[in-house]
Amino acid sequence: MPVGIIGHYKCGEHDMGEHHPENGNRLTAISDQLIRSGLDYVVRQFDSKPIDKSLLALAHTQKYIDFVFDNAPTEAKGEDKGEAGENFTVGEDAVMNSKTLTSILYSAGAAVDAVDLVMDGTLGSAFCATRPPGHHAEHDKGMGFCFFNNVAIAAAYAKQKYGLKRVAIVDFDVHHGNGTEDIIKNVFKASPKDDKGYLFCSSYQYPLYPFDIEESDTPPIINTPLAATTKGKEFREKLSAHWLPALHKFKPELIIISAGFDAHIEDDMSQVSLTEADYRWITDELKLIANEYSGGKIVSVLEGGYAPSALGRSVVAHINGLIGN
Repeated sequence: MPVGIIGHYKCGEHDMGEHHPENGNRLTAISDQLIRSGLDYVVRQFDSKPIDKSLLALAHTQKYIDFVFDNAPTEAKGEDKGEAGENFTVGEDAVMNSKTLTSILYSAGAAVDAVDLVMDGTLGSAFCATRPPGHHAEHDKGMGFCFFNNVAIAAAYAKQKYGLKRVAIVDFDVHHGNGTEDIIKNVFKASPKDDKGYLFCSSYQYPLYPFDIEESDTPPIINTPLAATTKGKEFREKLSAHWLPALHKFKPELIIISAGFDAHIEDDMSQVSLTEADYRWITDELKLIANEYSGGKIVSVLEGGYAPSALGRSVVAHINGLIGN
């Protein structure tokens, strides 16, 4: 089955300010490396559609959704109010400009589109080259560069539309996916005593933003902290010991990946020292699990990764893993 890349140029227009690491150059770096690697001729590419606003409520409160939409700057507001009208702070390090709401809708829409393309058999797996990211967005607030939680929305959508009983979300960003954990607990109401069909596996440097994290090996939450000194060998050992047994026991019908590449040795966002080979390794392991339990169905969504060259190379390694090259 073919692998697809889903995105939209409007995802590059969200801007949180000069010199901010989460900027549109990230998508340009990915595109450049895809062309350089020749993968742009191998994968199928799709433009995402903006998500239907009603689907945001699968993971977020209506009060929070209305708060974002009601306060989102527009071109007109900027002209009427001057420079101050161009920005609105949704949460800690989550700032909107006049292009942000459109970027948000196309980013979340890509994750939902990817679910449809994989579930209807058009694609075997898909990677969403989109921004802003989403895994820090909790059910009732945005934070950490994130506004709405793309992977959580996609997971709930997959269960709702396709009747899936078991969806796994795996997050190898160097920062913990606190928003995804929050939504699984508070919206999806998944717990060890009342299995709602979700499993969340997150690896992250600890201590590091968002700091307040509890290590866990108890489904539905598998939280696997990594020391700042972690290199590829330790990363692989930790995930082999904690993630892979839980995933095999869970037998996911769909794997959704929060694909953050900010643990790369060249990325200043953290001290963990991974390389493209480590991202290829975890992609291969997840692909093996998907092949065994879900017919290979994987939806991967970009989260972090702020060293442009390393990000582009890591995404190429990740996509090659999805393809099986």
